Amino acid sequence: MTPAGEKIAFLIRRGGPLRFAEFMETALYDVECGYYTSGRKVFGREGDFYTSEQIQPVFGRLVAAAAEKWKQECAGEFHLAEWGAGRGEMEEQLGGFNYAAVDRGRDGAPLKLEGAVFSNELFDALAVDAAKRSQGVWRLMRVGLEDGEFVWTEGEELAGEWLEYALRAGSFIEDEEAWIELPVELRRMLAEIDSRLVRGRIVAVDYGYSERELRRFPAGTLMAYRKHRASCEVLRNPGEQDITAHVPLTYLMESAAAMGWRDGRLRTLSQWILEECGESGVERAVAAESETEKLRLRLKLKTLLFGMGESFRVAEWNKLA
Repeated sequence: MTPAGEKIAFLIRRGGPLRFAEFMETALYDVECGYYTSGRKVFGREGDFYTSEQIQPVFGRLVAAAAEKWKQECAGEFHLAEWGAGRGEMEEQLGGFNYAAVDRGRDGAPLKLEGAVFSNELFDALAVDAAKRSQGVWRLMRVGLEDGEFVWTEGEELAGEWLEYALRAGSFIEDEEAWIELPVELRRMLAEIDSRLVRGRIVAVDYGYSERELRRFPAGTLMAYRKHRASCEVLRNPGEQDITAHVPLTYLMESAAAMGWRDGRLRTLSQWILEECGESGVERAVAAESETEKLRLRLKLKTLLFGMGESFRVAEWNKLA
């Protein structure tokens, strides 16, 4: 069993089956043996997956082109804070905008800032609970331990806020038996950003689904990634594979609106690049001294526009002081 697995097994033996959010939090973020915090190489060719931040410097240049517009909207000193910044790979391209990286154990942003908050694949990495509908009843799915292996086990019936969420989401899924994820950390993250941003723009790049698109996911969207291979075996080898869930975009937009964020808008990443960054921004993104380098950058731009551009969405809001 992995080190993270040993910790999870101890918690189960002590207190019984865990909520999946507890399992996911330990597997990904335990300070000693979590997937993201243990120092293992998770991104790029030698890691387990790519994100748009690995499509550099093209992605950073595109965000910088958009940031120039955000800066013009700012009445005071402009700061650009990246939430969920990881290794801060955007800093080279965004350093001219009072850039600050914010992540677990790392926070260079002012306690109160004006300007813009940017995130890339922040919300899909938040811990979620899992729920299952069977015979018309929604139950929380917990993680148990049998013969040294982690297994799904039915928990209590949903109630309150999350029962309402499940009933609404489930109305879009035709299958009698269905799984969904409960975004139990999403509003907390929005509140964290809201408490720091006095006034400005919020831009979040992520992949997800609207409520109407849930009919495509009767088994839920939980996935594990290891060595660039996707798997539905999210309970295996905790701490040694990524775990992710699609972002419930309808809930995200409604939750942000409830906090007072205005002008909520959703676009595909391709649309956002072409409309927000403009022709000049795209040209700068692939500028290089040699034809060989220009070709390399154009291929990265093509990956962003056509490989990730339709599956990733960009959510945007304005916050007024």
